[in-house]
Amino acid sequence: MQPVRYTITPADPAAHLFEVTLEIDTPASGQRFLLPAWIPGSYMVREFARNIVWLKGECDGVAVKVDKADKHTWVLGRVAAGAKVLRLTYAVYAWDLSVRCAHLDATHGFFNGTQVFLRVEGREQAPHRVRIDAPVGVRGWSVATSLPEAAGRGGAKRKGFGWYEAPDYDALIDHPVEMGALSWVSFEVRGVSHDFAINGRHDCDLARLAADVARACEAQCALFGDAPPPFERYVFMLTVVGDGYGGLEHRDSTALLASRNDLPFPGMKDATEAYRGFLGLCSHEYFHAWNVKRIKPAAFAPYDLQQENYTRLLWLFEGFTSYYDDLALVRAGLVSHDEYLALVAKTAGAVARGAGRAVQSVAESSFDAWIKYYRQDENAPNAIVSYYAKGSLVALALDLTLRAKSAGRKSLDDVMRLLWARHGAGDGVAEDAMPGIIREATGIDVTRLLRSATEGVEDLPLEKLLKPFGVRALWQAEGEVPYVGAKLATEGESVKFAQVFSGGPAHAACISAGDLLIAVDGLRVKAGGLEARLTRHKAGDQLRLHLFRRDELYETSLTLAAPLTTTLKLSIEAKAAKGAAKLRQGWLGGN
Repeated sequence: MQPVRYTITPADPAAHLFEVTLEIDTPASGQRFLLPAWIPGSYMVREFARNIVWLKGECDGVAVKVDKADKHTWVLGRVAAGAKVLRLTYAVYAWDLSVRCAHLDATHGFFNGTQVFLRVEGREQAPHRVRIDAPVGVRGWSVATSLPEAAGRGGAKRKGFGWYEAPDYDALIDHPVEMGALSWVSFEVRGVSHDFAINGRHDCDLARLAADVARACEAQCALFGDAPPPFERYVFMLTVVGDGYGGLEHRDSTALLASRNDLPFPGMKDATEAYRGFLGLCSHEYFHAWNVKRIKPAAFAPYDLQQENYTRLLWLFEGFTSYYDDLALVRAGLVSHDEYLALVAKTAGAVARGAGRAVQSVAESSFDAWIKYYRQDENAPNAIVSYYAKGSLVALALDLTLRAKSAGRKSLDDVMRLLWARHGAGDGVAEDAMPGIIREATGIDVTRLLRSATEGVEDLPLEKLLKPFGVRALWQAEGEVPYVGAKLATEGESVKFAQVFSGGPAHAACISAGDLLIAVDGLRVKAGGLEARLTRHKAGDQLRLHLFRRDELYETSLTLAAPLTTTLKLSIEAKAAKGAAKLRQGWLGGN
């Protein structure tokens, strides 16, 4: 089968327009072309076709009609029998500075294939080639992508413009591309080349970054055995901004967005909290090379990128990844045991503060990611639990249970290795497979715990589970200021109720999200002034509030409550039970 060919050019950086040309041989009337509606790893229909500004077609040099059939489908009109080459040319608007879409200006260009490459229906399994062109008149740009360079004439050189290739359409769109005046640093893990390409102004200590990320990558490889990682090359693509954070996984690469203050700087001695967070982000996306890009739900094998793909297992693919991202850092020696326990406690506290954990299970959260998790509103804390955060606690609970029941001989690591051996080729994990897989990997039946943790809404018994490991868990009050039961924000000089939490004082006082707080007990409240006022009160005190809802003034009474007990403190017990230190070392050391 002849290859499908694309050319993509940063045609007008000032207008943020990529121009794409698509060519196929021996076209036929009625040929359909489709652009994906969502991108794997980000479970929301984003309607990428809305960014196609114009599209035109020609066949053997003669203009042909191409009609829009639906929101993301184009259909070729009548062409002559024996037609040789069809060429579609279209412009894509790229002004979404995120890891999910595309962005272009005079400083750099970034795109995911899902936003720029139309799929030729019926030719998805053909080879796909793409020529990446530099913007006219620009010098000093390089190209970061894990797409293989095409062989032969015109084939790109590593980090250069030119022809790249993929075996099929699914592979083509799983290699994002970053271009610009990039900073590069490289390292090897088990003989496999890893590149880190950074776009944006920064003062990053590239040598330290490479050394630290390499240690985290090695810890993850060790989890899966003695083999090298499952790719021939890996690329980290980072866009540095003043304030931002995010990542999206791909088979052989990841796209990252972070604040420049998250990066290590020359002369930095101890890792900052922000840098540890960034290392966790790199670790998270790298672990996805195994978990979700290769081990994946059966619902994703293969992906249907034109509509939602439902699974109840995102707690496994995102939650377990969120568990192992920080665990890899402690196993790599990049964070201490105490620092790791603080990260676990932070996650547990975040879950505990959300009332949504009592109404939605992580299995339901996984299934409804398309309409709830990725489309959060002011009621989200009351209706949603994160399959990332609580999913990581489910992984923790399972790991601790397996280790305790087997005296440290079996663990969640064994489960991940069996998943890799059984499903690493991408055939997909069935929705009901995990109890059996865990039992097969460890000889331990955790069906009841797993069902309760994933299908139920009960809090996980972390205190009980951590005790055999010599870790003391203590829940404490969330500060000393009385609880209002709302998230506050500023709007000009005013205080705004951004979110109202179910069952809290603001809820009982009939306050709604969006209400502007004008005065407390007859005194005006300005931005930042409410907390100072609250320090003068205690639980049980009643406040008289004046608020604006829309343009109407009204009054209500709010009775303050005691601070919630949602701060978890984890500490290693000096006098733990015999064998606890050995269990803990096996857990945190990866044994």
